[in-house]
Amino acid sequence: MIAPRKTVCLLIALALLSLALSACRRTPDEEQVRAAIASIAQAAEAGSAGDVGTPLSEDFDGNAGQLDRRGLTGMIRLLSLRGEHVGVTMGPVSIEPRGERMVATFTVTLTSGGRLLPGQLGLYQVESAWRKEDGEWRCYTASWKHSL
Repeated sequence: MIAPRKTVCLLIALALLSLALSACRRTPDEEQVRAAIASIAQAAEAGSAGDVGTPLSEDFDGNAGQLDRRGLTGMIRLLSLRGEHVGVTMGPVSIEPRGERMVATFTVTLTSGGRLLPGQLGLYQVESAWRKEDGEWRCYTASWKHSL
């Protein structure tokens, strides 16, 4: 029979080993990119410019120079200040690993109760490219085209 003290030490050691093993598991890269895309959509709906910008790289390029990180977060900030709400409905996200990078394609539908961006509402086809920066997946470029 194991002494009570040894039993407690054994249980503590097993618990620590279990914690260490679970800490070794990390979220798969594709899941991290999907979560980042979802966080951008949620932040845009909430009007949180800072949270929209967090998953974007500092050198983010949108639609071949049409919109950079600062421009995108500024647009979200302006919508929020004007009390406008943008609805974001995501379609399925497809992710393709390309070497050390990821390419995510999806559809997104933008709706609004306001008047600021009426010509920019509707369905979009989006392709975004992601790379790891300091252990986090960041979107460094995206292109989109209006589908409807």
